[in-house]
Amino acid sequence: MARILVVDDEEHIRRVLNVLLSKQGYAVGLAAGGQEALDHLTRHVYDAVLCDLRMPDLDGLEVLRRIKRHDPEVPVIIITAYASVDTALAAMKQGAYDYISKPFKEDEILHVLAKALERTRILEENRRLRREIEERFDFSHIVGAAPAMKSIFDTIRKVADTRSTVLIQGESGTGKELVAKAIHYNSPRKHKPLVTVNCAAVPTHLIESEFFGYVRGAFTGADRTKKGLFEEAEGSTIFLDEISDLPPELQAKLLRVLQEGEIRRLGDTASRTVDVRVLAATNRDLEAAVEQGKFREDLYYRLNVIPLNIPPLRERPEDVPLLARHFLVKMAERHGRQVKRLSPEAERVLINQPWPGNVRQLENVIEQAVVMAEGETIGSRNLPTALSREAGGLVVRVPEDRLDLKGLVREATALAERQIIARALEKENGNRTRTAQVLGISRRCLITKIGLYGLADDRPA
Repeated sequence: MARILVVDDEEHIRRVLNVLLSKQGYAVGLAAGGQEALDHLTRHVYDAVLCDLRMPDLDGLEVLRRIKRHDPEVPVIIITAYASVDTALAAMKQGAYDYISKPFKEDEILHVLAKALERTRILEENRRLRREIEERFDFSHIVGAAPAMKSIFDTIRKVADTRSTVLIQGESGTGKELVAKAIHYNSPRKHKPLVTVNCAAVPTHLIESEFFGYVRGAFTGADRTKKGLFEEAEGSTIFLDEISDLPPELQAKLLRVLQEGEIRRLGDTASRTVDVRVLAATNRDLEAAVEQGKFREDLYYRLNVIPLNIPPLRERPEDVPLLARHFLVKMAERHGRQVKRLSPEAERVLINQPWPGNVRQLENVIEQAVVMAEGETIGSRNLPTALSREAGGLVVRVPEDRLDLKGLVREATALAERQIIARALEKENGNRTRTAQVLGISRRCLITKIGLYGLADDRPA
């Protein structure tokens, strides 16, 4: 229910507006003068103000000025019997939403007020969406603890507020677009939308007109002038995904944009200056493409000012549990499920996967598991059968630089012991007495190892 403040020194006008607005479901506050209106605004929040222009203590323009200093967003509608072009212009210049003359029509008041409130709603919705976007791509919300990912986050922080071109390389599903969004929404350009284009998805015969636009008559069917994506991204950022699929003739034109900051619409004779930051991404080895003559060397160096190479998920297994838990919370909320955790055995299965589809594949697996889970815990039985089968054995990863045999054997033994205990606990549904019997150890020894390996949970003992 919107709150409306009516400010008028005539009691009759206040009464009429109070009845009219109350019937429409508005909560109405009444003030007999300018100072009283300002007192109201210090004690209450109003969604709009209807204010008379001529009042004995403070006139409507002065009230308008002070309201705008207090809350620039609240719409103020000036009402007066002394209508003139000069006062209307003065009110609008100082921030009035609209201007209505007495004697007014009730429908006119309601229509203008409804438009003002709708504008406020749209502004607030835009602010909310912007906050959500900024929060979503805040670095604290990007999941990754592997050293390689921490290095990437550090680079993003350093380059976000610059104009530098960034080339993001990585396998499909590693999160290249997420990195591009993190750069944009942490930059001074974040208040304008990120323009994203998949170079592989645009037909070759349309890509030039899509990128740079065209003028009327440039080709058959061009019955109007149209802006291209680079002009749409004016003052913002353009993200060119799958840049390796850009045709050779377009590579030369993109090089000109990066060198000169100019574009030329198809069929035009004049160039236009654009202020656009370019982020590019590819899942291919662009340097190899240059060596093979499939990509321009000069364009490669223009794009590769700041290189970001995102490692595949199989090279950072320590990130798998973090990502899995993150997706579990996200999918449980999306599907209205009460799933709260992954079992140790399920985590082991996930960690031991090669993940050819990277983070995107892991997200899909967790979504499927959340949907199929019957309780609060996702066990290995809830994961796709192929995953459990592939991860049936114990896997020990040995870093290439590790040569201390005793240390490695000790760590491998501990890892194997942890995985075997976790598997037995899950098989016995967390019952520690039966688990100890299956493993051939005492219950006290089992409890000690559960604490040592961090396998404790809230299931029955």
